[in-house]
Amino acid sequence: MLKRIASYLKGYERYVIGSPILVIVETVCQMIIPLLMARIINEGILKENMAPIWQAGALMVVVALAATITGGLAAKCATNAAQGLGANLRRAEFERVASFSFADIDKFSSSSLITRMTNDVTNIQNTSMICLRILIRAVTMLIASVVLTLSINPRLALVVLVILPIMAVALLILMKICFPLFEKMQKALDHLNEQVQENLIAVRVVKSYVREDREREKFIDANDGFTAAGLRAVLRMVAIQPVMMICMSAATVLVLYFGGQMVLGLEMDLGYLQTVLDYIMQILMSIMMVGMAILQLTRSQASLRRVFEVIDTQPSVTDGDERSLPAPQGRVEFKDVSFRYQTGGAGEDVLKNISLTVEPGQFVAIVGGTGTGKSSLVNLIPRFYDVHKGQVLVDGLDVRDYPLDALRGRIGMVLQNNVLFSGTIRENLLWGNENATEEELIQAAKDAQAYDFIMSFPEGFDTYLEQGGVNVSGGQKQRLCITRAMVRKPAVLILDDSTSAVDSATEGKIRESFRENLKGTTVIIIAQRISSVQYADKIVVLDEGTVADVGTHDELMESSKIYREIYDSQQEGGDGNG
Repeated sequence: MLKRIASYLKGYERYVIGSPILVIVETVCQMIIPLLMARIINEGILKENMAPIWQAGALMVVVALAATITGGLAAKCATNAAQGLGANLRRAEFERVASFSFADIDKFSSSSLITRMTNDVTNIQNTSMICLRILIRAVTMLIASVVLTLSINPRLALVVLVILPIMAVALLILMKICFPLFEKMQKALDHLNEQVQENLIAVRVVKSYVREDREREKFIDANDGFTAAGLRAVLRMVAIQPVMMICMSAATVLVLYFGGQMVLGLEMDLGYLQTVLDYIMQILMSIMMVGMAILQLTRSQASLRRVFEVIDTQPSVTDGDERSLPAPQGRVEFKDVSFRYQTGGAGEDVLKNISLTVEPGQFVAIVGGTGTGKSSLVNLIPRFYDVHKGQVLVDGLDVRDYPLDALRGRIGMVLQNNVLFSGTIRENLLWGNENATEEELIQAAKDAQAYDFIMSFPEGFDTYLEQGGVNVSGGQKQRLCITRAMVRKPAVLILDDSTSAVDSATEGKIRESFRENLKGTTVIIIAQRISSVQYADKIVVLDEGTVADVGTHDELMESSKIYREIYDSQQEGGDGNG
C-alpha cells in the first residue's frame, strides 16, 4: 500500500524527503534541552555556580531557535507533500471517472463519487501530513527518549518498558474496533451527500409539490445517521485517552517514587531525575501521538480503499483497436441486439433481439410507450452502454472496434436531460465543435430556431448561462442543446425526446431545417408526439423491448395497432398536432 501511495507523490518527492529530515532535526534539538537543564541544576544551581547556567542557557536558546526554524520548514514541506498527494489522487480519480461508461457511474452513484473525490481524499491528505510530521516526530522522540533514559538510569527506564506493551495492546484493540466503524461513517456520508444533491437538483419539483417538509425529514434522517456513525467511531477513539492518561500518571508516580529514593540515597543527581521525568513524559506523549496517528491511519485506510476502488475499476466500455476506419456516412445497423442494465446474469433484457437498419441520410423516428427501451436503444450507438448480445454497427464497423473518440466524433446527441454548463452561450455551443466559426454558430442556431432568442439577449452569444442553464426556459434550453449538436456536423444526429418543450410550429421549423441543411446526416429522433414523427422516412415502433412494427406514418396507420392507438389517444386528448 505504501509503495502505491508513494507513486502518487510524484513531483513532490523533495518535500516528502525533506519533511522527515527536518522533523528529526527539530526533535533532536528538543531532546537536547532536558540534558542542558540537568547541567544547569547539577552544576549551576546546586553548586551555586553561574558559569554553567549562562553557558547552558545560551546553548538552550540556540537549540530552541534551531528547533523552531526546522519545525516551521518541516510543516511547510509536509503541507506541500500532503496537498500534492491529494491533488494527484483527485486527478487520478477524475481521469478514471471520465473514462467510465454510464453503467460504471450507475455502479458507484454520483454522490458517492463526489464523496470519494472530496472527503475521502481530504482524510488521506490529513493523514499524510500527520505521518510526515507527528508520526515521524513521535517515533523519533520515543526512540531517543528511551535510549537517553537507559543511558542515564536503566532501572528507571524499566518503568517505561513495562508500561509500553500495555499501551500498545490497547491501541491494537482500538484499531480493530474502529476500522469497520470508519467505513460505515463514510457510507453514511455518501447517503447524506446523495440527499443534499438530489434535493438541490430537484428543488423546483420539491417546491412545486410543497414537499419541503418531507425533504427536510429525509435530510434530518440522513444527517442523524451520519452523526450517529461519526459518534460511534469518534467516541471509541476518545476512549484511548483515559487509558493513556492512567499509564502516564502511573509511570510518573513510579519514577518519582523510585527516583526520589535514588536521589536521597545519593545514587542519582537531582538534575538527572528531572531529566528522566522529562524524557518519560516525552515517551508517553509520543505513545499518545503514535496512537492518535494510527487511529487516523485506520480512518484513512477506509478512505484509501474507497479511492482506490474507483481508480482500480476498469471501464466496462473501452477503446476499440481498429485504426482503419470507414468513411463517415451515417449508416447504423442493429444485428440481433439484446441489452440489460444489470450484467453478470442478473436482471431482465430491456431490449430483445433487435434487428434494424438506418441508411445514410434517413430521418428515422422511434416511438413506443414508456419503458419500451427507446432511450436504451439509441444509447448503444455511441457506446454509453455495451450490448449484452448481438452487434451495433456504424458505417459497417462494430462500435466496439472504434476508438471511442472517433465513434462519438461521428455522432451528435441531445439527451433527454438537457444539460448546459455555467459559461456563455458561445462556450456551450463550442462544445459541439471547438473550432466552429462565427458563421457556423449562427447557421446552427438558426437551424435549431435558437438564433432569435439568443440575439434578444443584450450580450447575444456572450450571454452568461448559470449552472444547468437555469436562467433560460425549458424550450430555449432544448434548442441550445440541439444547436450544440448541429454545430458538430455529425454523420448521425440523435434526438432523445429533445423537442418536448418546444411548440409544434417551432418543432416543424427545426424538422424542416434538418431536411434542408442536414441532407447527408442521418437523423434518429425519439418523440412522444405523432406530429413530430409522421414525416419521417421510417418509423420504428417498440413494444416491450422488441421491434413491433416498422414503416411510414401511412403504412403504420394501416398495419400497426400500437401506432394507431398512440395516434388515436393523442387525437382524443385534444392534441391534434401531436
